[in-house]
Amino acid sequence: MNKVILMGRLTRDPEVRYSSGDSQTAVARYTLAVDRRFRRDGDSQTADFIGCVAFGRQAEFAEKYLRKGIKIAATGRIQTGSYTNKDGQKVYTTDVVIEEQEFAESKSASSENAGFVPADRPSPSSAAGDGFMNIPDGIDEELPFN
Repeated sequence: MNKVILMGRLTRDPEVRYSSGDSQTAVARYTLAVDRRFRRDGDSQTADFIGCVAFGRQAEFAEKYLRKGIKIAATGRIQTGSYTNKDGQKVYTTDVVIEEQEFAESKSASSENAGFVPADRPSPSSAAGDGFMNIPDGIDEELPFN
């Protein structure tokens, strides 16, 4: 079984390209910085930087919603390969082919979006002391539940 589960932050915006031909397929590449659970003596690196590639709908999702610094959870499989570079040297590659990806934190928790409140949402200051928004009196007939 070849199954990988990762949670980390994008190191940069995804790079998205489209294949040529009649049925163009989106291909997104990005790198996830995944924190290490333990630190070895003398090792100053606390994260691994893992190359990821997504195809089709997953690539289109990455292009539309993923940005540098966003924390995501992703599942996929490891794929290895090789190619010969311009200098004639063989280069070996290891990527995670993304099968599923989703946000791992709320928009408000993301450092990129700190302080952003959409215009159609009430501000946090309108919430009651228990963390829930107060419902104004007289709108019982507008609620989808009773």
